[in-house]
Amino acid sequence: MSDRIGPFRRALLRTSREVADLPDIPDAQVELMRALAAGTTTPSTLAGRLGLARSTVSNLVSAMESAGLVERRLAAGDGRRTELRLTSLAEERLAAYDEASTTVLVEALGRLAPEDRAALAAALPALEQLHREITHRADH
Repeated sequence: MSDRIGPFRRALLRTSREVADLPDIPDAQVELMRALAAGTTTPSTLAGRLGLARSTVSNLVSAMESAGLVERRLAAGDGRRTELRLTSLAEERLAAYDEASTTVLVEALGRLAPEDRAALAAALPALEQLHREITHRADH
């Protein structure tokens, strides 16, 4: 099954980027943008939330800062701690990607046979439970 999930995700990401006319944003950067969309946070908190090494997050943030997607600033009242936040450009790109991916999925679902759409709809609760189980395992 996992041999199908990766290609599905990559195809959706690639097609959504094309539909929204977005630059090639790596999956890891999209994930980081999603995590930062919830609000300002520190690099170490972000690394923990995403299950990534702090050095990996640091490299991603550096690349994204150069691309104008992330801003670093010193935390208010603490000159040693750095906080991260999305730029308005990143927020716009994330919104465009989400809108495009919804369009891509809705159009593709519309081309499926009714029984395939029904099978996918029936599978959604099980997929949500599977996601919770995987997340629960990662948290422990």
